[in-house]
Amino acid sequence: MKHIGIVLFPDVEELDAIGPWEVLSSWTRYFPDDGYTVSCLSAPGGPVRCAKGLEVNAHHSFADAPPLDVLVYPGGQGTRPQLHDEAQLDWVRGQRATVPLLTSVCTGSLVYAAAGLLSHRPATTHWGSLDVLAQLDPTIDVRRDQRYVDDGDIITAAGVSAGIDMALHLVVRLAGVDRARQVKRAIQYEPEPPV
Repeated sequence: MKHIGIVLFPDVEELDAIGPWEVLSSWTRYFPDDGYTVSCLSAPGGPVRCAKGLEVNAHHSFADAPPLDVLVYPGGQGTRPQLHDEAQLDWVRGQRATVPLLTSVCTGSLVYAAAGLLSHRPATTHWGSLDVLAQLDPTIDVRRDQRYVDDGDIITAAGVSAGIDMALHLVVRLAGVDRARQVKRAIQYEPEPPV
């Protein structure tokens, strides 16, 4: 089995993590023969309090997580202290060395930028943090109007709900368009906003 890990941390934006979780866990549960599993991990493991008060339980700590094939790094206010946390940035750099595909949602891309992973690459983030992304590394080709940016071994998504679109794109990459359409129908993702 190949493993997808979603990172959790204090003040992670709920939908940044839970949106991709819904897509990816629906895929792996309904189509186990595709050969993927998904779980959540945090530095210590156990419960994590999210930005708006939801408490989510990480299945694994960083130390006991299975080897990853895909990493999903959400955003939220909890990313801000990580931009200067050398231990966390070193962990992210270590993931780059071992995980074939890194993805981010919202300001998770700021952590990738602070770790030096987005130099001379296209990337996006939450609309309110696009300038911060550019300031962290002026060599980044900031894609201000894209919902997600696929640059091969790194995929970055815009804010919050864009993580759902990125996760469906991930299913396309890993299992094909037909499978992604099946997952999209299973979760009844047919956005028609009322405003």
